[in-house]
Amino acid sequence: MAKQTIDGNTAAAHVAYAFSDVGAIYPITPSSPMAESCDEWAAVGRKNIFGQTMKISELQSEAGAAGAVHGSLSAGALTSTFTASQGLLLMIPNMYKISGELLPAVFHVSARALAAHALSIFGDHADIMAARQTGFAMLGAASVQETMDMAAIAHLSTLKAKVPFVHFFDGFRTSHEVSKIEMLEYEKLAEMVDWKAIDDFRARGMNPEHPHQQGTAQNPDIYFQNREAANKYYMATPAIVQDTMNAFAKMFGRQYHLFDYIGAADAEHVIVAMGSGCDVTEEAVNYLNEQGEKYGLIKVRLYRPFDASAFVDAIPASAKTVTVLDRTKEPGSLGEPLYEDVVTALFEAGRNIKVLAGRYGLGSKEYTPSMVKAIFDNMKASAPKNHFTVGIVDDVTNTSLDIKDEIDSSPHGMFSAKFYGLGSDGTVGANKNSIKIIGDHTDMYAQGYFSYDSKKSGGITISHLRFGKSPIQSAYLITQPNMVACHNPSYVIRYDVLEGIKEGGTFLLNSPWSDAEMETELPAAMKNIIAKKKLKFYNIDAIKIAGEIGLGGRTNMVMQSAFFKIANIIPEADAIDYMKKAIKKTYGKKGDEIVNMNYKAVDAGMAVQEVKYPDSWATTTEGAAPVAVPDDAYYRDVVHPILIQKGDNLPVSAFDPRGFVPLSTTKYEKRGIAVNVPQWQIDKCIMCNQCSYVCPHAAIRPFLADEAAMKNAPAGYETKPARGKDGYSYRIQVSPLDCTGCGNCADICPAKEKALIMKPFAEMEKSQAANWEFAAALPEPKIEVKKNLVPESQYLKPLFEFSGACAGCGETPYVKLVTQLFGDRMVIGNATGCSSIYGGSAPTCPYTVNDEGRGPAWANSLFEDNAEFGYGMNLAFTARRDALKNQVQAAIDAEGEKDPAVVDAMKAWIEAADLGDESKIASANLVAALEKV
Repeated sequence: MAKQTIDGNTAAAHVAYAFSDVGAIYPITPSSPMAESCDEWAAVGRKNIFGQTMKISELQSEAGAAGAVHGSLSAGALTSTFTASQGLLLMIPNMYKISGELLPAVFHVSARALAAHALSIFGDHADIMAARQTGFAMLGAASVQETMDMAAIAHLSTLKAKVPFVHFFDGFRTSHEVSKIEMLEYEKLAEMVDWKAIDDFRARGMNPEHPHQQGTAQNPDIYFQNREAANKYYMATPAIVQDTMNAFAKMFGRQYHLFDYIGAADAEHVIVAMGSGCDVTEEAVNYLNEQGEKYGLIKVRLYRPFDASAFVDAIPASAKTVTVLDRTKEPGSLGEPLYEDVVTALFEAGRNIKVLAGRYGLGSKEYTPSMVKAIFDNMKASAPKNHFTVGIVDDVTNTSLDIKDEIDSSPHGMFSAKFYGLGSDGTVGANKNSIKIIGDHTDMYAQGYFSYDSKKSGGITISHLRFGKSPIQSAYLITQPNMVACHNPSYVIRYDVLEGIKEGGTFLLNSPWSDAEMETELPAAMKNIIAKKKLKFYNIDAIKIAGEIGLGGRTNMVMQSAFFKIANIIPEADAIDYMKKAIKKTYGKKGDEIVNMNYKAVDAGMAVQEVKYPDSWATTTEGAAPVAVPDDAYYRDVVHPILIQKGDNLPVSAFDPRGFVPLSTTKYEKRGIAVNVPQWQIDKCIMCNQCSYVCPHAAIRPFLADEAAMKNAPAGYETKPARGKDGYSYRIQVSPLDCTGCGNCADICPAKEKALIMKPFAEMEKSQAANWEFAAALPEPKIEVKKNLVPESQYLKPLFEFSGACAGCGETPYVKLVTQLFGDRMVIGNATGCSSIYGGSAPTCPYTVNDEGRGPAWANSLFEDNAEFGYGMNLAFTARRDALKNQVQAAIDAEGEKDPAVVDAMKAWIEAADLGDESKIASANLVAALEKV
């Protein structure tokens, strides 16, 4: 069997395409690449096992996709879909119909957290557990290889069982992990298919030549009986799945069972889990058993129907304590779903085993071998904690286990590397290429996992790459890397990029600094680690190289080349050849010029230089200062730890149980991600304010200051008289640390000689940071502003600033403008998508307030329902405002002639109640009148 280096989504799609006539889809993270791959394969004419291309159709929502799946199945076409999270929940109504009509199908689910107190696009089992009652069989995979294998077993089994399947694997952790696996050939899959079952299914399809009726309405006299009629199909399903697993083993050599036991034959303590947590637990169990322990693990494959007999048989007779791990939370339940199934199975079988419950990994929270050891330690305790959590610090209800020992259970000889990149700089793409180059051209196993923050381009990305001679089961982030590469120089004062690096490891930095400049540009703590751990330290100015070649900010090929040069995983000449072949494949359609630029980048990357550092670095206290944290309690205690990648350390008590967060926190981030920043040319500026108008991040603005305010201006704060604003001076000021360097402002400037020139970030930060701090603190000018004129509108404070949107974003200037015009009375019902991520992605909020403390109130419901969500808000506000008007009118009637001033103020308020600016004046006048009496 051929081996390829692919991710979990591609593995599932490969099989789904093989078995499907039709795919009805709607994209949702992290499942979207499955449908995208199928669509691409269909477009180039790839044939499935039926000798045809898969027909893909995108619907208007997940609910629509599920309806289309139901219809397609009813008409006799083998049909698949791909989804996750609330998308799966929207499919539940049709899932009942599909299972109720015994229609064979497979839904491939990259299992993901559900939006509750907040949206999470990351992985756990909340979605599949919410669908467990639908009548779908549920088959889980723990790795990229298993994702491909279980997908095939699901498709093969559903044909025989007539019961539809959910095939699930962990979102991001498995769906986006890149790993070297054995591919399943379509010819062999076709040999395994029960073709008669397919013929029977197609014959059952709706057809006017032999019509039937389905989906009728039933009364109390017969519904119950008919509901029970399908029992025999569900009773038969586990055996069908096991038979399929056995046939799969004969064909492909990998044997699976409904419940697979791993560990000591005489284990007394056993963990039960499913999904990617199984591989982590297995790695830890093997390591701990080598140290003399007797531990075990049961991997749950077929979760529904739950075969109690097969489960009980899988438990060693020696077992005294079982801990069941659930990757979901059901508030108010006696226990999470898998735990309750295990308790029931053991009770009904008469097995007297102590069963403990634990929750882990919600929202892709890390689950590591050290946590596995803590779980086993808890089982051995005299008074073990039940219904515990692991991986967090719960200082509110005290459910969490302490992690007392940090263990490294990875196989001997494993090489691991971490790469810190900037969203859109190409780091992730380059690392995916590196994984594929090593995986596809050597006998080594390879794994890549990519950790993103929620921002779009400009956010931090951390790539975790592993290579070794042994299969890799480490489904967790790297904590002790052999190598660290930092692709953005600003990160050295923002993140602890060298945390956990091994003694004698390698550090690769992209920076413009000479060896001498490293003395002042690197923080003391980083220099201490470099010297104390005797790291090999390399530097390359990839930004300069990419710019000179014509690649702009795309430093990926330079840094990838430098990585292969210093990592010594494959010979240098081979690495160059493989990289250039990958470039030709990726960019060939864009022309020779693009290809040759990337070739030059590869060659230039090989010129990476080793930095010779002094021994004194081991104890120095001198160096660049870390980014100063503003004196704001919420930012200091909650936001800042998250921004520096320490959010895992925050306890439960740090968070509002409702998920509420304050506004105005992006102003503290000061990301400093721009390569170039605009410099204002005062003598050329025509005061049109177009630069501010188009800025996606509100990082450049016109500021007005009166004579009194200007007395405190910094020395370099140059101004000119403001046109049409007597008594005020005018300045265009940029915030270099908040600018993303897109250049929109310089591009839009209509002056004959450009009033904005892009200059290097370092130069602008030194000259303009203090100017920005002064300008931002200026009071909002008390002047009349004509909101219908672009130049005038820009004197209004943006109440949306410094978002995580991509550099040059075309949406956010409009959002910003709306907040300038109406922000102090805005309520936003935001759909989920780009606008909710740059507008409401924890831990910072770009919506802010004016000098009076007023600003947009923002909320998000789901991906699909912001129209209904907003409509509901409108209903509520209309009802509340009408009630208030009635109360004021009643007060008018009651007051009569007692206090004419108050009555007049009340009448004026009612008249202006539906007018924006007028209602503010009327409200203030009414409050003043009431205060007098």
